[in-house]
Amino acid sequence: MPTSPVDLAQVRLDNALALFEEFVRQTARHADAATLRGLERRFAERVQIQPSYWSQIKSRSRQIGERLARQFEHLCHKPRGWMDLAHGAGAAEPAPVPRSEAPADDNAPRDDDERFIVGLVLTYYRRHPQRARTRLLDLLGEVLTPQAEAPPPARKPAAPVKADDPLELWRRSQTGVAPLKQKK
Repeated sequence: MPTSPVDLAQVRLDNALALFEEFVRQTARHADAATLRGLERRFAERVQIQPSYWSQIKSRSRQIGERLARQFEHLCHKPRGWMDLAHGAGAAEPAPVPRSEAPADDNAPRDDDERFIVGLVLTYYRRHPQRARTRLLDLLGEVLTPQAEAPPPARKPAAPVKADDPLELWRRSQTGVAPLKQKK
Protein backbone atom coordinates (compact mmCIF):
# COMPACT_ATOMS: atom_id res chain seq x y z
CA MET A 1 0.00 0.00 0.00
CA PRO A 2 1.69 3.25 -1.11
CA THR A 3 2.16 6.03 1.39
CA SER A 4 0.24 9.23 0.70
CA PRO A 5 2.15 12.51 0.22
CA VAL A 6 0.81 13.81 3.55
CA ASP A 7 2.11 10.71 5.36
CA LEU A 8 5.46 10.95 3.58
CA ALA A 9 5.82 14.60 4.62
CA GLN A 10 5.14 13.62 8.24
CA VAL A 11 7.59 10.69 8.08
CA ARG A 12 10.30 12.96 6.67
CA LEU A 13 9.64 15.61 9.33
CA ASP A 14 9.79 12.98 12.10
CA ASN A 15 13.05 11.63 10.69
CA ALA A 16 14.55 15.12 10.36
CA LEU A 17 13.70 15.79 14.01
CA ALA A 18 15.25 12.43 14.92
CA LEU A 19 18.43 13.46 13.07
CA PHE A 20 18.46 16.71 15.01
CA GLU A 21 18.05 14.83 18.31
CA GLU A 22 20.91 12.52 17.31
CA PHE A 23 23.03 15.58 16.51
CA VAL A 24 22.20 17.11 19.90
CA ARG A 25 23.09 13.86 21.72
CA GLN A 26 26.43 13.62 19.90
CA THR A 27 27.23 17.25 20.61
CA ALA A 28 26.04 17.16 24.23
CA ARG A 29 28.25 14.17 24.94
CA HIS A 30 31.28 16.47 25.17
CA ALA A 31 29.48 19.73 25.66
CA ASP A 32 30.11 22.84 27.62
CA ALA A 33 27.78 25.84 27.76
CA ALA A 34 29.32 27.44 24.66
CA THR A 35 28.89 24.23 22.67
CA LEU A 36 25.21 23.93 23.51
CA ARG A 37 24.46 27.45 22.30
CA GLY A 38 23.40 27.63 18.70
CA LEU A 39 22.79 23.91 18.16
CA GLU A 40 19.97 24.53 15.72
CA ARG A 41 22.16 26.86 13.65
CA ARG A 42 24.99 24.32 13.67
CA PHE A 43 22.65 21.50 12.69
CA ALA A 44 21.36 23.61 9.80
CA GLU A 45 24.96 24.19 8.72
CA ARG A 46 25.64 20.46 8.90
CA VAL A 47 22.76 19.67 6.55
CA GLN A 48 23.68 22.70 4.41
CA ILE A 49 20.50 24.73 4.75
CA GLN A 50 19.81 28.15 6.22
CA PRO A 51 18.84 28.22 9.91
CA SER A 52 15.63 30.02 8.99
CA TYR A 53 14.76 27.22 6.56
CA TRP A 54 15.31 24.64 9.33
CA SER A 55 13.00 26.68 11.56
CA GLN A 56 10.34 26.66 8.82
CA ILE A 57 10.66 22.89 8.45
CA LYS A 58 10.20 22.39 12.20
CA SER A 59 7.17 24.68 12.30
CA ARG A 60 5.66 22.72 9.36
CA SER A 61 5.45 25.78 7.12
CA ARG A 62 7.88 24.00 4.73
CA GLN A 63 8.00 20.36 3.75
CA ILE A 64 11.06 18.24 3.05
CA GLY A 65 11.06 17.41 -0.64
CA GLU A 66 12.82 14.57 -2.44
CA ARG A 67 16.06 16.45 -3.05
CA LEU A 68 16.33 17.79 0.50
CA ALA A 69 15.55 14.36 1.95
CA ARG A 70 18.45 12.86 -0.03
CA GLN A 71 20.67 15.76 1.13
CA PHE A 72 19.81 15.07 4.79
CA GLU A 73 20.57 11.36 4.33
CA HIS A 74 23.84 12.01 2.59
CA LEU A 75 25.15 14.59 5.04
CA CYS A 76 24.02 12.65 8.12
CA HIS A 77 25.52 9.41 6.79
CA LYS A 78 22.23 7.54 6.48
CA PRO A 79 21.41 5.06 3.71
CA ARG A 80 19.53 6.29 0.68
CA GLY A 81 15.78 6.21 1.36
CA TRP A 82 16.19 6.42 5.14
CA MET A 83 14.20 9.66 5.34
CA ASP A 84 11.21 7.97 3.64
CA LEU A 85 10.88 5.19 6.22
CA ALA A 86 9.20 5.51 9.61
CA HIS A 87 11.76 4.89 12.38
CA GLY A 88 9.60 5.74 15.39
CA ALA A 89 8.53 3.43 18.23
CA GLY A 90 5.34 2.37 16.43
CA ALA A 91 7.14 1.32 13.27
CA ALA A 92 8.14 -2.34 13.57
CA GLU A 93 9.03 -3.12 9.96
CA PRO A 94 8.47 -0.11 7.73
CA ALA A 95 7.75 -0.67 4.08
CA PRO A 96 9.83 1.46 1.71
CA VAL A 97 8.05 4.27 -0.08
CA PRO A 98 8.09 3.66 -3.85
CA ARG A 99 10.33 6.15 -5.64
CA SER A 100 11.04 6.81 -9.26
CA GLU A 101 14.74 7.31 -8.60
CA ALA A 102 17.46 4.93 -9.65
CA PRO A 103 19.29 3.12 -6.87
CA ALA A 104 22.40 4.69 -5.38
CA ASP A 105 25.51 4.14 -7.45
CA ASP A 106 29.15 3.68 -6.56
CA ASN A 107 30.05 7.07 -8.05
CA ALA A 108 28.71 9.00 -5.05
CA PRO A 109 31.37 10.61 -2.83
CA ARG A 110 32.35 8.28 0.00
CA ASP A 111 34.09 10.58 2.47
CA ASP A 112 34.63 14.23 3.33
CA ASP A 113 37.63 14.59 1.01
CA GLU A 114 35.66 13.32 -1.99
CA ARG A 115 32.67 15.51 -1.10
CA PHE A 116 35.02 18.51 -0.87
CA ILE A 117 36.48 17.86 -4.33
CA VAL A 118 33.06 17.26 -5.88
CA GLY A 119 31.81 20.47 -4.26
CA LEU A 120 34.75 22.44 -5.66
CA VAL A 121 34.20 21.09 -9.16
CA LEU A 122 30.47 21.82 -9.00
CA THR A 123 31.06 25.35 -7.75
CA TYR A 124 33.53 26.02 -10.55
CA TYR A 125 31.21 24.50 -13.15
CA ARG A 126 28.18 26.45 -11.95
CA ARG A 127 30.06 29.75 -12.10
CA HIS A 128 31.81 29.18 -15.45
CA PRO A 129 30.21 26.18 -17.21
CA GLN A 130 31.92 26.49 -20.59
CA ARG A 131 35.38 27.21 -19.20
CA ALA A 132 35.03 24.47 -16.57
CA ARG A 133 33.91 21.92 -19.14
CA THR A 134 36.85 22.69 -21.41
CA ARG A 135 39.48 22.68 -18.69
CA LEU A 136 38.14 19.65 -16.86
CA LEU A 137 37.91 17.61 -20.04
CA ASP A 138 41.48 18.57 -20.92
CA LEU A 139 42.71 17.64 -17.46
CA LEU A 140 40.76 14.41 -17.26
CA GLY A 141 41.73 13.50 -20.81
CA GLU A 142 45.39 13.63 -19.79
CA VAL A 143 44.79 11.50 -16.71
CA LEU A 144 42.25 9.00 -18.03
CA THR A 145 43.73 8.37 -21.47
CA PRO A 146 45.46 5.00 -21.30
CA GLN A 147 49.17 5.33 -21.88
CA ALA A 148 51.06 2.86 -24.06
CA GLU A 149 53.15 0.38 -22.12
CA ALA A 150 56.29 1.45 -23.96
CA PRO A 151 58.20 4.37 -22.48
CA PRO A 152 57.74 7.67 -24.29
CA PRO A 153 60.23 8.27 -27.10
CA ALA A 154 63.19 10.49 -26.37
CA ARG A 155 62.79 14.06 -27.56
CA LYS A 156 64.59 14.91 -30.69
CA PRO A 157 66.55 18.09 -30.72
CA ALA A 158 64.53 20.84 -32.30
CA ALA A 159 65.23 21.31 -35.94
CA PRO A 160 66.14 24.83 -36.92
CA VAL A 161 63.18 26.76 -38.25
CA LYS A 162 63.53 28.39 -41.58
CA ALA A 163 63.14 32.10 -41.39
CA ASP A 164 60.82 32.02 -44.40
CA ASP A 165 58.28 29.62 -42.79
CA PRO A 166 56.11 31.94 -40.63
CA LEU A 167 53.42 29.31 -39.96
CA GLU A 168 55.89 26.87 -38.42
CA LEU A 169 57.51 29.68 -36.46
CA TRP A 170 54.09 30.68 -35.12
CA ARG A 171 53.25 27.07 -34.09
CA ARG A 172 56.53 26.65 -32.27
CA SER A 173 56.14 29.95 -30.45
CA GLN A 174 52.76 28.77 -29.08
CA THR A 175 54.00 25.52 -27.56
CA GLY A 176 54.17 25.67 -23.80
CA VAL A 177 52.28 28.96 -23.58
CA ALA A 178 48.96 29.05 -21.70
CA PRO A 179 46.04 30.69 -23.50
CA LEU A 180 44.92 34.13 -22.41
CA LYS A 181 41.87 34.41 -20.20
CA GLN A 182 38.75 35.59 -21.95
CA LYS A 183 37.28 38.91 -20.95
CA LYS A 184 34.04 38.76 -18.99
